[in-house]
Amino acid sequence: MDGMSASNDPTAWKPASLRNKLFIGGRWVDGVEGGTIDVINPHDGSVITAIAEAKAADVDRAVEAAQKAFPAWSSMAAMDRGRLLLKLADRIEEEQAELGRLEALNTGHPFRDTQILDVPRTAVTYRYFGGMADKFEGSVIPVEAGFLNYLEREAVGVVGQIVPWNFPLMFTSWKMAPALAAGNCIVIKPSEITPLSTLRIAEMMQEVGIPDGVVNVVPGYGQTAGARIAEHPEIAKVAFTGSTATGRTVVKASAGNLKKLQLELGGKGANIVFEDAFIPAAVGGSAFAIWHNQGQACIAGSRLMLHESIADDFMEKFLGLTESIRLGNPLDPATEMGPLTSKMHQQRVLDYCAVAREEGGEIVTGGAPPDDPALADGCYVRPTIVRAKPSDRVCQEEVFGPFVSVMTFKDDAEALEIANGTEYGLGSGLWTADLKRAHKFAGALHAGMVWINSYKRVNPGSPFGGVGQSGYGREMGFEAMREYTHPKSVWVNVDAQIPPYYPR
Repeated sequence: MDGMSASNDPTAWKPASLRNKLFIGGRWVDGVEGGTIDVINPHDGSVITAIAEAKAADVDRAVEAAQKAFPAWSSMAAMDRGRLLLKLADRIEEEQAELGRLEALNTGHPFRDTQILDVPRTAVTYRYFGGMADKFEGSVIPVEAGFLNYLEREAVGVVGQIVPWNFPLMFTSWKMAPALAAGNCIVIKPSEITPLSTLRIAEMMQEVGIPDGVVNVVPGYGQTAGARIAEHPEIAKVAFTGSTATGRTVVKASAGNLKKLQLELGGKGANIVFEDAFIPAAVGGSAFAIWHNQGQACIAGSRLMLHESIADDFMEKFLGLTESIRLGNPLDPATEMGPLTSKMHQQRVLDYCAVAREEGGEIVTGGAPPDDPALADGCYVRPTIVRAKPSDRVCQEEVFGPFVSVMTFKDDAEALEIANGTEYGLGSGLWTADLKRAHKFAGALHAGMVWINSYKRVNPGSPFGGVGQSGYGREMGFEAMREYTHPKSVWVNVDAQIPPYYPR
């Protein structure tokens, strides 16, 4: 499936074919109402394809298909479920270049990143949970003599999953792999902006033999398809990744049947550079923390906090690196930063540049689209560095773009106060040679994840999630398997001599 042109121009690549319908019960179908949604290339504004639009009735069809498939899938030997996920991981790796280009085309994320990060991380997630499927154990609990009490874990049932537009390929695996390994069936709604890689994964699932109805894909708008998933009485759990505001809406909609919830929401990551940090590593790591995927990451290090004694030296190096970043067509292997994923989001980031100016912040670099006329039709914003105060809106609200707010601090106490001074609690990082300080800060930071002398490291074995307004529940690791199962406590009277409660 390779649409590379005869000239071997990587930017001329087009997929030879695309799945653009809903995937329900193992069939590719149109929406009940027949609507479609244009999928836009964020590099130049062109239409890649039109996909079928799912609405409430389509979600109902998908839930029905998942319910029908659940008894057989949940009772399948865990080893056999795992084997299918391992086959899927192999299949993803076979199509690494195709999936990488498809993700770059649809999201604007540079191919150099999708090829070496997104696709491999997706494959390894399915492989990790494929291996875990038959290793997720229950336990025996010591209770009073004469009784055996054991705990087993059962699949929740039909789960609804709502995935955002920023890392659709990778986040889809974070959601689906543990749910499937645990024996659940899925109704998943990718973003209407970036659905193409999720639809391709569904096709691959069918190719490797995952039974019809186990996974159903219903791309559509949040206020229709997403809302129906959140409120559906036959969906036992919803896993949502997105904004904190939308997360609150999901919580309210879930009340009808008190469904289980897992929410991975916003972030405003503090990235702290202390006076004893190894500056070259901190500069490179801080650049990755904010510029990777154009800053469109909930865990982005969007608040850069510098000790006042090293601030000037750090900023000189960080500014030089930032201004050297190559913007361009995400399909070009030389591109280091692509466009934002939509025009609407481009405008949101530019609006925050205006907010920074209004608040008296200094825009050190960026703050506008690039001057290159070849990029004029795309959703580009130059990487933007702003000096601001901790209380400014740009230091409190999630911009979700190539936009970093820089602050200074004088001592550890002030650094901790600034770092914990937002409503969010997802990811934080720090750079120091002092291990005592590092461990102390790791414990004191209000965050679900802390990186020491690194940033944005993820692994399928390590729990991912936040506290506070960043949500609750965890992706990945054994924690994710617990999220997709219910504990069941079983009591057995193993001593016939124990009398009943009301002897006669």
